[in-house]
Amino acid sequence: RVAENLYWMARYLERSEDMGRFINSATLLLLDLPLGTQFGWDILLQVTGEAERFQQFYGQPAEKSIMRFLIADSRNPSSLLSCVHQARENCRTFRHLLPGEFWERINSLFLFVQDGLEKGDIAGDRRARLEFLEQVIARRHALVGLLVSSMSQNAAYQFIKLGRNLERADMGSRIIDVVSAVIPPDDQGLRKTVYQSLWVAVLRAMSALEMYRQHVGVQIQPGRAVEFLLRDSKCPRSVRSCLADMEIGLAYLPNAGIPADALRRTRRRLDLLQLKSLTPAVLHEYLDQVQKDLGMLHRSIENAYFRAHEDQSPYPHPISHRIAAQA
Repeated sequence: RVAENLYWMARYLERSEDMGRFINSATLLLLDLPLGTQFGWDILLQVTGEAERFQQFYGQPAEKSIMRFLIADSRNPSSLLSCVHQARENCRTFRHLLPGEFWERINSLFLFVQDGLEKGDIAGDRRARLEFLEQVIARRHALVGLLVSSMSQNAAYQFIKLGRNLERADMGSRIIDVVSAVIPPDDQGLRKTVYQSLWVAVLRAMSALEMYRQHVGVQIQPGRAVEFLLRDSKCPRSVRSCLADMEIGLAYLPNAGIPADALRRTRRRLDLLQLKSLTPAVLHEYLDQVQKDLGMLHRSIENAYFRAHEDQSPYPHPISHRIAAQA
């Protein structure tokens, strides 16, 4: 139970940051796209996999309702508010395993989010939303920095690292997938401009634009951008880098045979992807498979460490996405 709480705490903190990154990059992108491009706010629902849940509560998609659903709706277990709340609750019982300041800072993050959503029009005011989400991202960075600089590299830390990197890889693949949901105008010149803007936005959302220009080139080329974000070890948020960090984490833990095998299969399939001359439709299929592989990797970790003795455990259940979704 301790391991699962730490794992899900890390996943929810990472998801809150990535959701903020995703929303901000989409907001800035919409201001830059030329007329005739089909790119609506509902794409955020499709990429995050929450379109069906949104339909249940809101009906027709509109910017304000989508923003409220993705940022402030407690009925959505993947909303930013829900993620920060669930990370805080998972941390509460086992905070003695973490640096002393960590509980204070995660509690402060939750109160900041709660207060900001109550006082400001985050769903409707784009400028206020941009500033609010940037603050959430910065505060979450401070939490990660505290863990990296202060926490022993023990089993507890490895489960935090597993959760953080699995969520980062999954959300990263979803952010990349936004490209496949955009329908550019028929004009070839505008089409090239649209895809250029799209890939700049994706790289910026993953804090990879400057590193891409350092290691790959100044010009943003779709195939090379996909390669950099999926398989380049020089990009710390690439799927391959996340898998490499998870492999190191598993090496510290006992009984890692099945999860390690699942990780190697995921990495092998990633290495075999043909990323040259990709169409958006083929890219979507590739990313869908990456997300399925990451789901299988999560289940192997869950079965190896979190489910083996749950009937005998005296500890409370963690707040996980699975449990929250059922609720």
